[in-house]
Formats: sequence, structure tokens, C-alpha cells
Amino acid sequence: MSTFASIALAAVLGAQQPAAPAYKREVPDSLIAKVRVSEDSARAIALRRVPGGTIEALELEREGGTLLYSWDIKVRGKPGITEVHVSARTGRILSVEHEAN
Repeated sequence: MSTFASIALAAVLGAQQPAAPAYKREVPDSLIAKVRVSEDSARAIALRRVPGGTIEALELEREGGTLLYSWDIKVRGKPGITEVHVSARTGRILSVEHEAN
């Protein structure tokens, strides 16, 4: 294979890898194997609840025995963040709380 072909193949393969999220992400490997709802689906559910919001952070955690995604969402022009908990098993919104800093 020529050098040019190798470089072109590497560029195509590199382009196929997903980009890293633009937010802080704490997702322990020990918990990821237990989820039934994908991170992408849970993110879409949380963002529908906070229109115009931007994800600042995600934490996959067990809280009170429930496995959940905890999303910190910032809305431009609004102080603080909105925290949305989405069940990692059902996709149901468990709670929404605005935390004004």
C-alpha cells in the first residue's frame, strides 16, 4: 500500500470514531454495564425537559438504590443550572431541580 493510501485510510478510519462529549462526564465502567437506556437517549430525554439548554456535566450514579443519569443543564441567560435525573433503566424522568448559584 502506498504512503498516500495509508494516510487516506487512516484519515477515513479516524473520522469514523465518535467525538468526545463537550461536557464533563463521570460514567463508571462498573455501572455502565447495568444500564438499559443509552447515554444518548437519556441526554435527549433530559434536553427535551430543559429546552434551549446545553449539557455541562453528566454523572451515572446510584442514588437511593436507583441507577440514574444526573444531567447538569445550563440555559443561556438564566443563572444556575437545572439538574435532571433520568432513570438509566426506564428512561423516565425522576426529578428536575433548578439550582440557582
